Amino acid sequence: MDTAGPPAPAGTEGDGPGGSTGETSRRLSKEQIFVLVSAASMNLGCMMTYSILGPFFPKEAEKKGASNTTIGMIFGCYALFELLASLVFGKYLVHIGAKFMFIAGMFVSGGVTILFGVLDQLPEGPIFIAMCFLVRIVDAIGFGAAITASSSILAKAFPNNVATVMGSLEVFSGLGLVAGPPLGGLLYQSFGYEVPFIFLGCIVLLMIPLNLCILPSYESDAGKQSFWKLVTLPKIGLIAFVIISLSSCFGFLDPTLSLFVMKKFSLSTGYVGLVFLGLSLSYAISSPLFGLLSDKMPNLRKWFLVFGNLITAGCYMLLGPIPLLHIKSQLWLLVLVLVINGVSAGMSIIPTFPEMLSCAYANGFEDGISTLGLVSGLFGAMWSVGPGSGDQMRTLHTVNSVPILSHTQA
Repeated sequence: MDTAGPPAPAGTEGDGPGGSTGETSRRLSKEQIFVLVSAASMNLGCMMTYSILGPFFPKEAEKKGASNTTIGMIFGCYALFELLASLVFGKYLVHIGAKFMFIAGMFVSGGVTILFGVLDQLPEGPIFIAMCFLVRIVDAIGFGAAITASSSILAKAFPNNVATVMGSLEVFSGLGLVAGPPLGGLLYQSFGYEVPFIFLGCIVLLMIPLNLCILPSYESDAGKQSFWKLVTLPKIGLIAFVIISLSSCFGFLDPTLSLFVMKKFSLSTGYVGLVFLGLSLSYAISSPLFGLLSDKMPNLRKWFLVFGNLITAGCYMLLGPIPLLHIKSQLWLLVLVLVINGVSAGMSIIPTFPEMLSCAYANGFEDGISTLGLVSGLFGAMWSVGPGSGDQMRTLHTVNSVPILSHTQA
């Protein structure tokens, strides 16, 4: 992606007369605000619905005859089908339409969230388990559609500020992931199993009329490039490996670290949630900064990736810490490492998407919504690889112990 020169309004083909140019710029600036509102609402709502299962669903599923392994598979199938959906929707984004895919994804996600709330009315055993799998799979497909379309629309609306915008929107993703589990747990304790799903599902559905009115449509002709050509580019393959590695780290962090903290420092579940906030908040705060730097100084992206991954590796060695270091495990050190890890995660994750776009454009991919769909689909697919294993581990560890109150996935 060409980042040189002054930012050009998204969707403009050229300059017109002076007066009309000013009017067009103002009109498109309003469109960009609408795109931000739509993407922020989707990130917040869908991430909350994704994360509310953690505190109470494992116990309820166990009552219905589901084994620990089965519950882990119910959680893990989400990531698998999100991966597949992201690849398919990324390929056919132009044919389906970005706005329609965005709205349809939110509609499916909100609807199946409500449906998940009535599954406790089913008889225990195979029927309940089969419906859990079905609803979870459909939810993953809906979310894959929404996030792929959202990334493509953002990149189209902000061609010269992709990293800045996506980094800023990570704040809403983090808020959704942090707020979902405690809110779901509170509603569950107060009103029972159905209310958390119905409440959050309705919130997502209520966002649809707003997005129908304000979200602009970006149409484009189908491109000739394929996923195969994209993923066989060496640089794209390396960045994809980085994304998988980082998402895997986050996916495995919740179950292992939470149990370690509770056992090692004798903390209650509420305090464990506060410990995880160190990671979530530092990531949410640092992401916009690294996004801005990535857009203003593209040459820094490769150094962000290198040093961000090195710092992340060092943080994971210090979380225990590993026995080789002979350092005593202390709560203040663990919290400090989590804060640094959140910053390094922002440094590593935020530059990946614009760098993939730059690589695609440099290798002959056309500048349009078709390429944005391919890159968005690949990014979403690679990111979903890591959380799948983490979801299964989280469920297996928490089903007979203490629920996790916060998620650390971006």
